[in-house]
Amino acid sequence: MKKLFSRFFIIAFTIIAMFILNVALVFGAIWVGQEILSTLFEGAAEWIRFTLSAIGWIIVIVTVLNIINRDMVPETKLPWMVVVIGLNVFGVAIYGVFSHNRPTRKQREKYRVLNEQTAPYRKRTYEKAQTEQLLGRWAGVSEALYDGASAPLYGDTQTEYFPSGEAFFEKFKEDIRAAKKFIFMEYFIVERGKMWNETVAILEEKVKEGVEVRVMYDDIGSVGKVGANYYKKLQKKGIRCEKFSPFVPIVTSAHNNRNHRKITVVDGVIGYTGGLNFADEYVNEKQPFGHWKDTAVRLYGEGVRAMTLLFLTDFSTRLKEGDDFTSYVESTQAQEGAKGYVQPYGAGPKPLYPRCVGEDVYLNLINEAKKSVCIMTPYLIIDYRLRESLLRAAERGVDVRIIVPHVPDKKIVFALTRSNYPVLIRGGVKIYEYTPGFLHAKCLIADGEAAACGTVNLDYRSFLHHYENGVVLYGTEAVRQMADDFENTVACSELQTEEGARRGVLGRVLCEIAKVFAPLF
Repeated sequence: MKKLFSRFFIIAFTIIAMFILNVALVFGAIWVGQEILSTLFEGAAEWIRFTLSAIGWIIVIVTVLNIINRDMVPETKLPWMVVVIGLNVFGVAIYGVFSHNRPTRKQREKYRVLNEQTAPYRKRTYEKAQTEQLLGRWAGVSEALYDGASAPLYGDTQTEYFPSGEAFFEKFKEDIRAAKKFIFMEYFIVERGKMWNETVAILEEKVKEGVEVRVMYDDIGSVGKVGANYYKKLQKKGIRCEKFSPFVPIVTSAHNNRNHRKITVVDGVIGYTGGLNFADEYVNEKQPFGHWKDTAVRLYGEGVRAMTLLFLTDFSTRLKEGDDFTSYVESTQAQEGAKGYVQPYGAGPKPLYPRCVGEDVYLNLINEAKKSVCIMTPYLIIDYRLRESLLRAAERGVDVRIIVPHVPDKKIVFALTRSNYPVLIRGGVKIYEYTPGFLHAKCLIADGEAAACGTVNLDYRSFLHHYENGVVLYGTEAVRQMADDFENTVACSELQTEEGARRGVLGRVLCEIAKVFAPLF
């Protein structure tokens, strides 16, 4: 009964009920219209049905032509055409409601205003010629990221990589306890338990000391983890807390645009990002899927400015009045002599971001690699661009290795992940499964020189739907630490073979069908 009346069930029931209601309204309108016309024009019922059917198919054909010529990810075109042709006018209605996967008009306007406000803080830190001199062959990766996400390149930033949630959490607690000015936290999931309760206790103490504390979590991401009004409870403790994109009972594709970002900023000097949320499995206090392997990166210095700006932009979308970013952004302190360069970035749905920034970062690093590409990802549901990039890298002699979980958190998604093994293995890509349990890290290391770490999974949700973030590192200490951790993780993972990746005929058929519709979900 507790599950039946949980917020998760209520939201799921509301979405299904609204969907069924829309179906009923469409078919009801068609049937009523047909009956009215048949009554008015007695004796011409068959001609009326024929005419309405012809009009319906004309609408379907026009919609299919629209799909073919529309500027959208190619993999999404085929499933939408199947939906439209298979369901006729109703399919057209579904396409009209759900195909434009973009934030609401209100959200788009908020971000437009905020982007104009923050433009002065996102100016280039190095000219193009300087970037080429500093980064060498990786300069193109940096330039593409600045063009696609207005993400400046920063020096004077120390970096540290954490190979586990436990290692991250100890350093994290140390840093927030030492905060003097402000603490900002933005996460997809917060859940009551040891990890989050310890964090809240520290945040409460810092509030009493006069430190400004802000927290933002995703409403649907945290459903079932905390109550609907949990943010109000934090507000009563003196923590400025907001839910990102609160759920409303309306059938719309805007619910797909969840905030999957993971950011902590302390005093504008220290910044964290990576795969970790705040729930007990991330620090192995509980193990529903075996040992949970996750990672994070800590920045200390100039690069934190970009993370501060990204948090404040997201937080301000929930405020009625604007916020002054100046004092927060200018709190950053340069760490002179720090090795290498960093480029924190945000990614998200169109039209807020003109390109698939998260995927482009991976593609550009893979395409530039000459010796090795090392990837850790919980999901491997990739499009044609990414698959061909991996295969071409293997063809030119690059050692391409990918580690995925051995114990799945979502069985259907895991089946789709495994369905991509054969073609990659045949092309020379080595795939490993992390045998101790579930791997949630999102990392890519190219040639041991440049790397990306953040929240972006190798799947359609991260590339097309979610708000994401990460950091690209060039020649920093964290890159070396990531490369070492990758080798340690390979050592406790199992190499997959093409024969072992084959599943039964029925399983393969179901996976192939599911892969067609994967880009829509």
